[in-house]
Amino acid sequence: MTPGAAALGEALKSNHALTDMYLNSNAISDSGAAALGEALTSNHSLTHLYLSGNAISDLGAAALVEALTSNHSLTHLYVNGNAISDLGAAALGEALTSNRILALISRLLTEWLH
Repeated sequence: MTPGAAALGEALKSNHALTDMYLNSNAISDSGAAALGEALTSNHSLTHLYLSGNAISDLGAAALVEALTSNHSLTHLYVNGNAISDLGAAALGEALTSNRILALISRLLTEWLH
């Protein structure tokens, strides 16, 4: 588990004021993405989550996708520069169809979908 991301995930669960979280280039792994994803299921204030340049693969992307099915506040998710393959990108793209609030999943992924 990425200890810092796990601690942030726990804090995010009860925080109702934070709207933007910048976590680019912090070596966040799949377990850290899962902790943040779990927090997104109960957090309703975060609108922008920046996770670019970390160590998130398809497993972490899957955890984020699961969270996006119940989160209705996040409008922008930035995940470019991770180890997410076409499979993970497709799953994230599918999240756009079930989450009508989410407007953007990083520019790189949006370009991949077109």
